[in-house]
Amino acid sequence: MKLQHSLRIIFAGALIALIGACATMTPSGPAALAGTWTNSLGAVWTINADGTFHVMATKPKAEIWGTYTATGNTITVQETRRSGAIPKSCRGPGVYKFSRPNPNTLTFVSVSDVCKPRIQNVTQPWTKK
Repeated sequence: MKLQHSLRIIFAGALIALIGACATMTPSGPAALAGTWTNSLGAVWTINADGTFHVMATKPKAEIWGTYTATGNTITVQETRRSGAIPKSCRGPGVYKFSRPNPNTLTFVSVSDVCKPRIQNVTQPWTKK
């Protein structure tokens, strides 16, 4: 009887710890990215839950539309249209790891990208607008 009671207490403690861990997990995938974000270069990046995005960049000055896929903490972005010609180096996708250090901040680290203006903008810390 004493062993059964001890097992119940251990099981209840493990369940509480598991629920607590799930409640504090940082969102991943599209849920972690959706929203309007700004960076220190003055860019405004609207990331939609449907896998599309729109950027108003100031350095270099550009308006960009595109698509993205997000799995776990990895995002692949692809420009589909821009005000003006898409630079040759920016025609391919860029792959980044992202994190949410807090609810209002989004950060990226380049995994593979050859588009220098995109790397310059994306790797800045982003603040939720």
